[in-house]
Amino acid sequence: MNDAINIKVPILARVEGEGALELKIQNNSIKTLQLRIFEPPRLFEKLLIGRHVEELPDLVARICGICPVAYQMSAVHAVESLANYSIPSWLHELRRLLYCGEWIESHALHIHLLAAPDFLGFSNVIEMAEKHPQEVNRGLTLQAIGNDIIQLIGARSVHPIGVKIGGFHKIPETSQLQALLQKIEVAIPAAQDMLTWTIAMQRPHFDNKLASVCLHHADEYPMNRGNIISSEGLNIDITDYEKYFKEFQVDYSTALHSQLNQHAYLLGPLARVNLNFQQLPTEIHEILARQGYTLPNHNLFDGMIARTIELLYALYEAQRIIKNNDFSNTKTPEIKLKSGIAIGCTEAPRGLLWHRYDIDEEGYIKYAKLVPPTSQNQGHIEHSLKQSLTEFGLDKSPDELKQYAEQMIRNYDPCISCATHFLKLKIIHES
Repeated sequence: MNDAINIKVPILARVEGEGALELKIQNNSIKTLQLRIFEPPRLFEKLLIGRHVEELPDLVARICGICPVAYQMSAVHAVESLANYSIPSWLHELRRLLYCGEWIESHALHIHLLAAPDFLGFSNVIEMAEKHPQEVNRGLTLQAIGNDIIQLIGARSVHPIGVKIGGFHKIPETSQLQALLQKIEVAIPAAQDMLTWTIAMQRPHFDNKLASVCLHHADEYPMNRGNIISSEGLNIDITDYEKYFKEFQVDYSTALHSQLNQHAYLLGPLARVNLNFQQLPTEIHEILARQGYTLPNHNLFDGMIARTIELLYALYEAQRIIKNNDFSNTKTPEIKLKSGIAIGCTEAPRGLLWHRYDIDEEGYIKYAKLVPPTSQNQGHIEHSLKQSLTEFGLDKSPDELKQYAEQMIRNYDPCISCATHFLKLKIIHES
């Protein structure tokens, strides 16, 4: 192939943030593939230095408008781990309910507004809404319920301010939770239908060939506690993360890459459902069985199905928590802050979110390290693109290669702003 082909897309639609992908194809094989994240560094870790830990929940919530709860939960768990604070069961449940809200709103947005247009052959959700108005409306309705949960418990739906070290500034009234429960119970059948809908979609096939990583807890589907496990047998406490996972800089990205035992790995809903599918409720297993869908399933394009499974799970879990708990007359004990290395880790919608803070005797932060899921997934995205584009056919037209690459990347639901941002696509064919 003698002609050089250059393709430039000013910005990738339907992802959060800005970035680029460059392919160099020579003799019908990929010579270079680089996922470029070029948005300027946001320096949040440096901004946290010198701030008191009591400010952490409000500060880290500003990192992301889509998954602020994950940042807050990883932060408060980290600080509380130094205080030998045994989280009361009611607080664990209320935090889990808040987390359900984030999973619902984030997954609903991705499924209906970002991913479904790809699978149904539309360039955007506006086009899709003309032929699938009920499905788009369902997505917006479900997203609103997730926002309602966050607003009730977190005091507002974007960058919530209700979380504090040791608990919440205000506990919802029973009447407010019961009103929320009614919305959740109405939404469950819609989410059940949504799962059937996503399973029925035609989708490409490309199996994940690298390790999957997520949290695992014996008593519950992973969300805000557990050990870090992998599909290759890893099972470690979150405090041992840095012994196994290494971050490194590449010269074409402002976000760090990460490896497990010198290899890329997969985070997110597909990793979670595959490694924890036995902890999903019977109701979900029954729906999957009726549709002939089995877990584990390693097709990376089934990421949308995994998000649908988790959205439905989050609704079931939110229903359970409200029905089975009485949050009236709850009291948060005083937390005695201690100095040391504080580590917290929870499951953001997009995967493992690991925090480390070095805290002095007066409670001020001396060092901060935040490892978001999208930066950890970068290496996996590049590996999967290289392999799957080769299988797809490098002799395809530039438009076909571009569409396939964008769909694969969107399937990871990257939050590039968190990773610190995507997509210009440049393809160079060299003889």
